[in-house]
Amino acid sequence: MTSIAAHPQRNTIRIQLRQNIVLKKLEAKYWDELEPKIEIVDYAKGAMLVTQGSEAMEQFFILEGILKRVVGNSEGKEMILRLAAESDMDTSYAAWRLNTPTPYSIVALTNARVAKIPMETWVEFLEQHHEAKNVFEYEVMSLMSEVMAHTITLHLLDAPGRLARFARKHADLMERIPKKELAAYLNITPETLSRVKPRD
Repeated sequence: MTSIAAHPQRNTIRIQLRQNIVLKKLEAKYWDELEPKIEIVDYAKGAMLVTQGSEAMEQFFILEGILKRVVGNSEGKEMILRLAAESDMDTSYAAWRLNTPTPYSIVALTNARVAKIPMETWVEFLEQHHEAKNVFEYEVMSLMSEVMAHTITLHLLDAPGRLARFARKHADLMERIPKKELAAYLNITPETLSRVKPRD
């Protein structure tokens, strides 16, 4: 982990943070307060940022790469709930507020660089800056709505319909996600994905 000030790419990182879906609306005067609380971490593909059931909670702002939110059962079967890339975020905020362990894992689907902050520290910052809190909580609600819509999609749409919806909602990710991971997200086999995916 490296602080922003000590990072060799700190100028690029500062620009990336200001493009984040939550932080881009943060007033300039608050950056000096927030920046020292943030650590920059590089994760290799497959690295676990949060383990399902963990009580150690953090806030993540994605600078580079793609993260996936995954839930698994005792038999080892997994379901991908959500994918997120640059300028997006992921969080354990709801679990923090409910005082429960995080009910999912967050995993680096590709090599990824994130800015992270302990949840307790992030919440303390939000409590002092209510405009930022309102923006953040709106994005958390949007995130939860997205996960719910995806889950419903898996029940209501067939394989071509699921793929079409993903292509419409996440056109920027279509060619960046390995076929195996995309098939898992859509809850279909890679063979079915190959059959229904339009040829280039």
